[in-house]
Amino acid sequence: MKQKSLINLSIEYFQQRGYDIEHNIALEGFSGLLYIFDLLIKKGQKTHPVLIKDWKRTVGVNMIINADKASENTQLSRPIIISNKFSDHAKAYSNKRRITLLTKKDLQIKQ
Repeated sequence: MKQKSLINLSIEYFQQRGYDIEHNIALEGFSGLLYIFDLLIKKGQKTHPVLIKDWKRTVGVNMIINADKASENTQLSRPIIISNKFSDHAKAYSNKRRITLLTKKDLQIKQ
């Protein structure tokens, strides 16, 4: 059986939770910079940018900081980052800033 890609798992995960989903969204921030998000998920008044990093390596704190800045600059809710694994510094920063980090294992758990 072929494994689903991280993006397909992510879409299924958010659909099961009642989010409206848009794919590959480019938004211009107030600074004039252009940001590209893998997904934008909407539920109620909140719109979260979602970045998906299907890497073999660990996602570090710089990626989390950049996602946080992009989210603030485009006036979206806190970002959600999905990857296979995260560094300890990335986890600590995300915990402090209330940014959601999800792994492939998190997406595969049925609730």
